[in-house]
Amino acid sequence: MSEVCVIFNPAAGRGWAGQRLNRLRRVLGSRAEFWPTQRAGHARELAADAATAGFPVVAAAGGDGTVHEVANGLLRCGKQESVLAVVPIGSANDYAYALHLAADWWLRPDPSVGVCAVDVGVVRSPGGRERFFVNGLGLGFNGAVTIQARRIKFLQGIPLYALATLRAMRTSYHFPVLSVRMDDGPEQRVPTLALTLGVGSREGNFLLTPHAILDDGLFDYLHVGRLRRRDLIAYVPRMITGRLPQHDPAIGFGRCRRMELSSEAPLIVHTDGEFFCVPEEGVRNLTVDLLPGRLRVLGRLAR
Repeated sequence: MSEVCVIFNPAAGRGWAGQRLNRLRRVLGSRAEFWPTQRAGHARELAADAATAGFPVVAAAGGDGTVHEVANGLLRCGKQESVLAVVPIGSANDYAYALHLAADWWLRPDPSVGVCAVDVGVVRSPGGRERFFVNGLGLGFNGAVTIQARRIKFLQGIPLYALATLRAMRTSYHFPVLSVRMDDGPEQRVPTLALTLGVGSREGNFLLTPHAILDDGLFDYLHVGRLRRRDLIAYVPRMITGRLPQHDPAIGFGRCRRMELSSEAPLIVHTDGEFFCVPEEGVRNLTVDLLPGRLRVLGRLAR
């Protein structure tokens, strides 16, 4: 059997990833098998099949959506032996950033890259819907930005998500009241533009939870309340550098292991850039838990 199963999205990087995939094939040679995805959700199925077949390493070659699906496949199949490897060839590559992996880390041996046990988030809604996430969960305006980013076909990285933010501001700038309970604390009712729960530090190329650590057993969160549009525009450079102001009363930071959420309006939520729910589905209640050290990955967890 080959050492590595590479699950790849042929459309990753807005279709610009073919050359890098060909380089990966040359580097890995007979040590790897390459399995293409054919539809949404297929990477999850392939990852579970690869783990069940006994591949020591299951690689996700694509963007954060491919990583998300492969990780969910590994976590759901219950096989703990396979290690997740990330080959970042997508539009954002936020999880590769959290793992301190360079774009072409796989081209040459790097002794600083090793197997790490990292935390995983899990979100649940009434009715039994459940999803794992490895990098972050975004609620409210964050989900609207994700919708806009999917409609933009000619950009990548920070320019893509900056333009998506500006477009979302025209149509999705609302402050529904959210009831929030963190860990064993009291319930709080707060107007909410956006909420981020970060396992990793970046969301859509923006450093929204810059101090998040993948294996510290905690979410880092960012809550945004009644923030004026002009202030959000002014803060975009600070979101890129991870230096949002600590003094603005509309912005809150913290850490927790669990959140219980209830909204007066139907929720829009993404996990690792993939939608968990959209308003048309009418989901108003969620619980989000951190699972310490649940997944084994290849990376560098620098302190």
